[in-house]
Amino acid sequence: MKIITYINLHKILVAPIVLGLMWYFNNWSTEAFIYLALHGTYCALWLMKSALFPDRRFEDAQPPQIGLPFIFLPLAGYYLAPYFLISRHVTLPPWLVGLVLCIYTIGIFLHYVGDAQKFYTLRLKRGLIDDGLFAYTRNPNYLGEILIYLSFAILSWHWVPFVVLGAWTFGFFVRNMLNKDKSLSRYPEFAEYKLRSGLLFPKPYAPDLFAGLMRLFRGTKCQGR
Repeated sequence: MKIITYINLHKILVAPIVLGLMWYFNNWSTEAFIYLALHGTYCALWLMKSALFPDRRFEDAQPPQIGLPFIFLPLAGYYLAPYFLISRHVTLPPWLVGLVLCIYTIGIFLHYVGDAQKFYTLRLKRGLIDDGLFAYTRNPNYLGEILIYLSFAILSWHWVPFVVLGAWTFGFFVRNMLNKDKSLSRYPEFAEYKLRSGLLFPKPYAPDLFAGLMRLFRGTKCQGR
């Protein structure tokens, strides 16, 4: 089976597992439904993305003896967030729910817009992508995915999902980002691009980011007049 098959299986199982936890622990709270809505929507969008603009890296085939323990099982660690939230009948303060929704929304935007920009840009031309979201961070899609799972970890209100996210961040995301930088270094313009962009987080002093914010401010001010 392809790598994407194991990933998609994990995504498809999210909603049934969360609903099953809600039934088993008799937890039909607002927090549980918020988690179901957020993680379920993320997975639905992922499946749509896989059909519309798939990631070519996940097209390689892996036998079940490799795919199940080394792809699906590590991904199953993300099921711990709803377990800790639902099994303990966690009640969260409204401000924390608001923070979770903000982090999740920003993460969704960065993740899927970044993936779409990369996919459709590379269909038109091969080479270094250094505009749009990629002008500020070299990995907006990874940043978005980390923020999405960070929102789930916060919503669980338990330390274990943060450990799972940390393991994925440093064991998968950071390693892939560094390997990507090595691959992109073959382009002559990469050295300059690396100076003005962040590996994961945008540099706060990036001139393009500052100029873009100033243009936005001036445009909003003119419309107000």
